[in-house]
Amino acid sequence: MAAAGDVLRQSFPEVSSGELHVLAVDDSHVDRKVIERLLKISSCKVTVVESGTRALQYLGLDGDKSSIDIDTVKVNLIMTDYSMPGMTGYELLKRIKQESSVFREIPVVVMSSENILTRIDSCLEEGAEEFLLKPVKLSDVKRLTNFIMRGEGKKGEKKISKKKPIRGLQSISIIIFLKEVKIVTRD
Repeated sequence: MAAAGDVLRQSFPEVSSGELHVLAVDDSHVDRKVIERLLKISSCKVTVVESGTRALQYLGLDGDKSSIDIDTVKVNLIMTDYSMPGMTGYELLKRIKQESSVFREIPVVVMSSENILTRIDSCLEEGAEEFLLKPVKLSDVKRLTNFIMRGEGKKGEKKISKKKPIRGLQSISIIIFLKEVKIVTRD
Protein backbone atom coordinates (compact mmCIF):
# COMPACT_ATOMS: atom_id res chain seq x y z
CA MET A 1 0.00 0.00 0.00
CA ALA A 2 1.41 3.40 -1.00
CA ALA A 3 2.14 6.00 1.66
CA ALA A 4 0.20 9.29 1.62
CA GLY A 5 3.26 11.27 0.48
CA ASP A 6 3.91 8.82 -2.38
CA VAL A 7 0.33 9.06 -3.60
CA LEU A 8 0.36 12.87 -3.38
CA ARG A 9 3.71 13.14 -5.22
CA GLN A 10 2.55 10.75 -7.97
CA SER A 11 -0.26 13.15 -8.85
CA PHE A 12 2.32 15.82 -9.85
CA PRO A 13 4.57 15.66 -12.93
CA GLU A 14 8.33 15.19 -12.74
CA VAL A 15 10.54 18.29 -12.59
CA SER A 16 13.51 18.70 -14.90
CA SER A 17 16.88 19.06 -13.20
CA GLY A 18 17.52 22.69 -14.25
CA GLU A 19 14.08 24.00 -13.33
CA LEU A 20 13.33 25.89 -10.11
CA HIS A 21 10.60 24.01 -8.23
CA VAL A 22 8.46 25.89 -5.70
CA LEU A 23 6.02 24.30 -3.26
CA ALA A 24 3.25 26.86 -2.61
CA VAL A 25 1.01 26.31 0.42
CA ASP A 26 -2.16 28.36 0.94
CA ASP A 27 -5.67 27.51 2.10
CA SER A 28 -7.20 30.19 -0.14
CA HIS A 29 -7.94 28.92 -3.65
CA VAL A 30 -7.63 32.45 -5.07
CA ASP A 31 -4.27 33.09 -3.37
CA ARG A 32 -2.96 29.70 -4.57
CA LYS A 33 -3.89 30.60 -8.14
CA VAL A 34 -2.25 34.05 -7.88
CA ILE A 35 0.98 32.62 -6.45
CA GLU A 36 0.98 29.81 -9.00
CA ARG A 37 0.53 32.27 -11.88
CA LEU A 38 3.26 34.63 -10.62
CA LEU A 39 5.69 31.73 -10.22
CA LYS A 40 4.90 30.33 -13.67
CA ILE A 41 5.44 33.77 -15.22
CA SER A 42 8.86 33.65 -13.52
CA SER A 43 9.58 30.30 -15.24
CA CYS A 44 9.18 28.17 -12.12
CA LYS A 45 7.72 24.72 -11.76
CA VAL A 46 4.97 25.04 -9.15
CA THR A 47 3.31 22.50 -6.90
CA VAL A 48 0.37 23.91 -4.97
CA VAL A 49 -1.23 22.36 -1.90
CA GLU A 50 -4.03 23.67 0.31
CA SER A 51 -2.67 23.02 3.82
CA GLY A 52 0.39 22.51 5.96
CA THR A 53 -0.58 18.88 6.41
CA ARG A 54 -0.67 18.33 2.63
CA ALA A 55 2.72 20.06 2.32
CA LEU A 56 4.21 17.69 4.90
CA GLN A 57 2.70 14.75 3.02
CA TYR A 58 4.18 15.97 -0.25
CA LEU A 59 7.60 16.41 1.36
CA GLY A 60 7.37 13.03 3.07
CA LEU A 61 7.44 14.59 6.54
CA ASP A 62 4.02 13.39 7.63
CA GLY A 63 5.41 10.76 10.03
CA ASP A 64 5.17 7.89 7.55
CA LYS A 65 8.83 6.89 7.19
CA SER A 66 8.15 4.93 4.00
CA SER A 67 6.98 8.10 2.23
CA ILE A 68 10.37 9.84 2.46
CA ASP A 69 12.18 9.54 -0.86
CA ILE A 70 14.66 12.37 -1.40
CA ASP A 71 15.20 11.50 -5.06
CA THR A 72 11.54 12.01 -5.99
CA VAL A 73 11.07 15.36 -4.21
CA LYS A 74 13.21 18.22 -5.54
CA VAL A 75 11.99 21.49 -4.04
CA ASN A 76 14.08 24.66 -4.22
CA LEU A 77 11.72 26.97 -2.34
CA ILE A 78 8.66 26.67 -0.11
CA MET A 79 6.17 29.54 0.04
CA THR A 80 3.49 29.26 2.71
CA ASP A 81 0.63 31.36 3.98
CA TYR A 82 0.84 32.16 7.69
CA SER A 83 -2.83 31.91 8.63
CA MET A 84 -4.27 28.52 7.70
CA PRO A 85 -6.68 26.25 9.58
CA GLY A 86 -5.22 23.14 11.18
CA MET A 87 -1.55 24.03 10.86
CA THR A 88 -0.28 27.58 10.48
CA GLY A 89 2.58 28.51 8.17
CA TYR A 90 4.67 29.14 11.28
CA GLU A 91 4.04 25.59 12.50
CA LEU A 92 4.89 24.23 9.05
CA LEU A 93 8.11 26.27 9.05
CA LYS A 94 9.07 24.86 12.46
CA ARG A 95 8.42 21.27 11.34
CA ILE A 96 10.52 21.71 8.22
CA LYS A 97 13.42 23.44 9.97
CA GLN A 98 13.50 21.36 13.16
CA GLU A 99 12.46 17.88 12.08
CA SER A 100 13.95 17.53 8.61
CA SER A 101 17.64 17.25 7.93
CA VAL A 102 16.74 16.83 4.24
CA PHE A 103 14.69 20.03 3.81
CA ARG A 104 16.25 22.18 6.55
CA GLU A 105 18.34 24.17 4.05
CA ILE A 106 15.47 24.81 1.63
CA PRO A 107 14.42 28.47 1.87
CA VAL A 108 10.94 28.98 3.30
CA VAL A 109 9.02 32.19 2.62
CA VAL A 110 6.03 33.01 4.81
CA MET A 111 3.24 35.20 3.41
CA SER A 112 0.47 37.03 5.22
CA SER A 113 -2.04 39.81 4.69
CA GLU A 114 -1.46 40.90 8.30
CA ASN A 115 1.53 43.10 9.09
CA ILE A 116 2.14 41.97 12.67
CA LEU A 117 5.76 42.62 13.65
CA THR A 118 5.89 39.94 16.38
CA ARG A 119 4.64 37.38 13.86
CA ILE A 120 7.20 38.52 11.28
CA ASP A 121 10.03 38.39 13.84
CA SER A 122 8.99 34.92 15.06
CA CYS A 123 9.04 33.52 11.52
CA LEU A 124 12.40 35.07 10.68
CA GLU A 125 13.91 33.85 13.96
CA GLU A 126 12.61 30.35 13.28
CA GLY A 127 14.43 30.28 9.95
CA ALA A 128 12.14 31.85 7.34
CA GLU A 129 14.14 33.33 4.49
CA GLU A 130 11.61 36.09 3.96
CA PHE A 131 8.22 37.31 5.14
CA LEU A 132 6.05 38.82 2.40
CA LEU A 133 2.90 40.87 2.78
CA LYS A 134 0.00 39.93 0.53
CA PRO A 135 -0.88 40.62 -2.10
CA VAL A 136 2.38 39.16 -3.37
CA LYS A 137 3.65 41.00 -6.44
CA LEU A 138 5.56 39.78 -9.46
CA SER A 139 8.57 41.84 -8.32
CA ASP A 140 8.58 39.88 -5.00
CA VAL A 141 8.55 36.57 -6.83
CA LYS A 142 11.25 37.61 -9.30
CA ARG A 143 13.49 38.79 -6.45
CA LEU A 144 13.05 35.48 -4.64
CA THR A 145 13.60 33.33 -7.70
CA ASN A 146 16.70 35.32 -8.68
CA PHE A 147 18.07 34.82 -5.16
CA ILE A 148 17.41 31.07 -5.27
CA MET A 149 18.94 30.71 -8.73
CA ARG A 150 22.10 32.54 -7.59
CA GLY A 151 22.31 30.10 -4.67
CA GLU A 152 22.16 27.05 -6.91
CA GLY A 153 25.33 25.08 -7.58
CA LYS A 154 26.13 22.53 -10.24
CA LYS A 155 23.42 20.00 -11.02
CA GLY A 156 20.88 21.83 -8.85
CA GLU A 157 22.66 21.31 -5.52
CA LYS A 158 22.39 24.24 -3.13
CA LYS A 159 25.46 26.17 -2.12
CA ILE A 160 25.01 26.47 1.61
CA SER A 161 28.25 28.24 2.47
CA LYS A 162 27.62 31.39 0.39
CA LYS A 163 23.94 31.84 1.19
CA LYS A 164 23.19 35.54 1.58
CA PRO A 165 20.05 36.70 3.37
CA ILE A 166 17.53 38.66 1.36
CA ARG A 167 16.92 42.20 2.54
CA GLY A 168 13.25 42.06 3.29
CA LEU A 169 10.29 43.31 5.14
CA GLN A 170 11.97 43.20 8.54
CA SER A 171 14.52 45.81 7.43
CA ILE A 172 11.81 47.94 5.85
CA SER A 173 9.69 47.74 9.01
CA ILE A 174 12.62 48.90 11.14
CA ILE A 175 13.30 51.84 8.81
CA ILE A 176 9.64 52.86 8.88
CA PHE A 177 9.62 52.60 12.65
CA LEU A 178 12.72 54.79 12.91
CA LYS A 179 11.20 57.36 10.58
CA GLU A 180 8.12 57.47 12.78
CA VAL A 181 10.31 58.03 15.84
CA LYS A 182 12.09 60.91 14.09
CA ILE A 183 8.80 62.50 13.18
CA VAL A 184 7.56 62.18 16.74
CA THR A 185 10.74 63.72 18.20
CA ARG A 186 10.53 66.71 15.85
CA ASP A 187 7.07 67.68 17.07
